[in-house]
Amino acid sequence: MGDPVVPAKGNILGTLIPARYILAVLGSIAMAIIYGLKVNLSVAMVAMLNHSALAHHGAVSVDEKVHVNAEPVCQGSNSTEAVEDGPFIWSEPVQGIILSCYFWGYLVSQVPGARVAESFSARWVMFFSVLINVVCTLLTPVAAKMHYVAMIVMRVGEGIGGGVTFPAMHVMLASWAPPNERSVMSAIVYAGTALGTVISMLMAGVLAGTLGWESVFYVMGGLSCLWMVLWLWLIQDTPSKQPLISQEERDLITSSLGSGSASGHGGEPKPPVPWRKVFTSGPFYGILIAHVCNNWGWYMLLIELPFYMKQVLQFNIKENAVVTAIPFLTMWFFSMALSKTLDALRSRGKITTTIARKTATFIASAVPMGCLLALCYIGCQRGLAVTLMTVGITAIGGMFCGLLSNHIDIAPNYAGTLMAITNTAATLSGIIVPIFVGQITHGNQTIGAWRVIFFVTIALYILEIIAYLLLASGEEQPWNKGDKPASSIEAAEAEATPLNTKESKQSYNGQEQ
Repeated sequence: MGDPVVPAKGNILGTLIPARYILAVLGSIAMAIIYGLKVNLSVAMVAMLNHSALAHHGAVSVDEKVHVNAEPVCQGSNSTEAVEDGPFIWSEPVQGIILSCYFWGYLVSQVPGARVAESFSARWVMFFSVLINVVCTLLTPVAAKMHYVAMIVMRVGEGIGGGVTFPAMHVMLASWAPPNERSVMSAIVYAGTALGTVISMLMAGVLAGTLGWESVFYVMGGLSCLWMVLWLWLIQDTPSKQPLISQEERDLITSSLGSGSASGHGGEPKPPVPWRKVFTSGPFYGILIAHVCNNWGWYMLLIELPFYMKQVLQFNIKENAVVTAIPFLTMWFFSMALSKTLDALRSRGKITTTIARKTATFIASAVPMGCLLALCYIGCQRGLAVTLMTVGITAIGGMFCGLLSNHIDIAPNYAGTLMAITNTAATLSGIIVPIFVGQITHGNQTIGAWRVIFFVTIALYILEIIAYLLLASGEEQPWNKGDKPASSIEAAEAEATPLNTKESKQSYNGQEQ
């Protein structure tokens, strides 16, 4: 049976902003919280480690590297600045495990979380995702003082909560985002990852440098609690369940999504996932390959950029936090502008959805690839290095309205499950990147070592561009309706389509203009 339609109480949410954009904004804040609580450790760990003790015991820490190559690190004005010691003597392998173990939990929770979100409630899945991350973050200082194994347990818990966020938000967007607003709404939601990274890196650097490393976890975890109240108060799974919405907006969403969507308005439950057709679909593999390769570059910059800035370019912790965070802020602005531009062109019939997705994904891979290539040969020119990294990370924002929106295009009924599959595979990058970088730079923290790392990333970007341009599509796939015969699908669509659908869509497109 379909969900009962809750009577609209007037345009309560839409007085200032439509209900669907309330969802997008709160979804963006949720992604900011998840990513913020994930990356804060990358900055806080610099203040948590006892660098003097690690150097004394012959361990190689994140700040004390033994340079054995002829090509040394850059000599900046801050290269001789003393680093204040923290309490923990964690060797480099332990540091790598603590940073990467987040993805152990992230890896295993996505597909189960997606199925729960599609079958039960994406709203509640998102709520518990943030709740788990907040609890684990608040307990991190206590766990770290107990033993690094307890720290690992907290990070795995955060990963389990974080793993369900993308699939759950895909389910929400499939139910709430009209096709001609899909790029913008997806970009608003997923650009929250960049916004959370910016805020987290800046706050973590300031808090660790002034109030101590424990404050990073207590302050950021505590502030995140407000979101949970707003989410339960203002958000529902579908427009039909939302009482705080105008009837006009509800009609606009339902008429634009139609019967093939996952909007939850129909009288029948969604058919089971057609696994065989999914895994023989070219457009699905285009998204899968692009997601894996793009995530390698994303995690390379997200996790390892603070260490590159400190170890090679010799920025101190406060400079490091600012310089590392700025590119993610510009990424947020760029993703908003690009998504709005592409949606405007689509609504006017200038480009197809396929072209929009391929354009955004090409920008998100070709530009950072070029910047990494240039970074390999500029040496210790710190200003130019910062400029290149800023441009490269900014361009990655194209993925939010590119490949990350594409699952909803090809199969809105299974958008959460498809996102879970591709993101699970892409999460392997998050596990491999810290280990790969640690192996390459162990005892060899030089520009030459990082050049090898950058070339591997460039090769994966080339693979992403080729695969996505050849395989990707923005059109709904026939298997979105499940394994039903084509004749029964056409009959169901004809019966479910109201007589005024054409007029409704014309009205909707008119509003977009």
